[in-house]
Amino acid sequence: MNDWQRKSPLDWETYLNKLVKVVAVEKHEYEGWVLTVDPVSASIVLATFPENEKVSISFVMGHAVQEVEVLQEGDSDMKQRLARIFTPEESQAYSPEELEKRKNALKTWLEANHIPVGEQGELGRTLSVAGVLTIDPPYGPEQCSSSNEIILSRVQGLVQSYLDKQ
Repeated sequence: MNDWQRKSPLDWETYLNKLVKVVAVEKHEYEGWVLTVDPVSASIVLATFPENEKVSISFVMGHAVQEVEVLQEGDSDMKQRLARIFTPEESQAYSPEELEKRKNALKTWLEANHIPVGEQGELGRTLSVAGVLTIDPPYGPEQCSSSNEIILSRVQGLVQSYLDKQ
């Protein structure tokens, strides 16, 4: 077990959102912004932003890490950019007010079509359809979830047709 693997998750957390240079076995070097460190394997997930390209993600396996050097602290813009990497594009585009408006409009439409719908969760952000399906923000077909595939498929179709008419 190397020094990097002996660190605790709290130690690894200090590297998040920072530009680092990782020296791995056989003198391989990797540079990028630390997205996360896997607490089990100590593997580092790095993001780079090549010009005119989408983000590039690379993994350095924990057992191969020999040295990690912080090159630059991340500012708030970089932290937001890194946080958005795995956020669905649809949810990035809506303010809390817009999400509330979308939820209420979809709920009203479902009720008008005699589909039993309610709100659940602490903030009431999730719609519950007949107690067997949930719809999370931003309230599109991709955010529908149910263990019943038939109901899931039908409600996703309804939500998509509702959105197409908007």
